[in-house]
Amino acid sequence: MPFSKLPMKLLLIEDEPNVISLIQRSLTANGHEITVAMDGQSGLQMVLQHEFDVIILDLMIPIINGMEVCRRARQAQVTTPILMLTALGTTENIVSGLDAGADDYMTKPFKLAELEARLRSLIRRGKEPEKEKNDKVLTLGDLILDKVTKTVKRGGQPIELTATEFRLLEYLLSNTNRVLNRMEILENVWDINFNLGTNVVDVYINYLRKKIDKNHDIKLIHTVFGMGYVIRQSYEDTK
Repeated sequence: MPFSKLPMKLLLIEDEPNVISLIQRSLTANGHEITVAMDGQSGLQMVLQHEFDVIILDLMIPIINGMEVCRRARQAQVTTPILMLTALGTTENIVSGLDAGADDYMTKPFKLAELEARLRSLIRRGKEPEKEKNDKVLTLGDLILDKVTKTVKRGGQPIELTATEFRLLEYLLSNTNRVLNRMEILENVWDINFNLGTNVVDVYINYLRKKIDKNHDIKLIHTVFGMGYVIRQSYEDTK
């Protein structure tokens, strides 16, 4: 069976009956199995006790909010992809959600076809490391990223990155010396390519710069004015 047709085992943590019914009817009709939790406490218990392909998580839910559910799941070493589905769509909300450990962020109202596409994309991305046995270590100058151990060092010193920052750096290093526009980065790092401003990319590029380039004479992450960003060994940006 083609990957695009394989059924998914999903956990939906959502307290709005209309949204639950809409998602259940649509995704169940397409052959997917959906478990529902209507508050953060029961949702977190399910996350910790059962295995799912993807977790769909609302932010504004009773008892424990979605941000805290996500944070606690990641602290418990749960690696299941998490898609935040919420009405809160500002850049600050998106960045906060990704910082908490979410893999993608989708705002309400939404299209069901887009939701299913995002879910499949998250599963595909989760399987990619199993396929890619080569290039386990990416380097640029004295910067080293290890895909297997999920560690980063520069000049021999370890650098602590969030999961989102790690994915962004991995994508940049996989495209060393290539200028990447904001939409490319959104689509490849977060699989976000629908109706989202590009400010999220700028925020995370600045996060990385502070961790990767601070206190180093040779800067690696550069802005190419009017085009995007590039990682390369250079002393100044292209402006």
